[in-house]
Amino acid sequence: MGQIFLGIIILAGGLFLIMKTEWLLENFGRIAWFETKLSAEGGSRLGYKLLGLAAVLIGIIVMTGSGSDFMGWIVSPLVKYNQ
Repeated sequence: MGQIFLGIIILAGGLFLIMKTEWLLENFGRIAWFETKLSAEGGSRLGYKLLGLAAVLIGIIVMTGSGSDFMGWIVSPLVKYNQ
């Protein structure tokens, strides 16, 4: 039951990052690494949105309890993974 609440908290944080990108940019400023690497595509705005999207996906994985299956799928091309 605790993993569901943790997943919801992570998911809500990710949605906040995605929906309030402009507020975050005004209050916390630009991130230099995002500006150099993603400058042509939007810089820090895109960076905040990508962080939010990653948090949403991690929140869903935590909520469903499928972390070990997901990690097995990710590393399966590198190692022999059998369930």
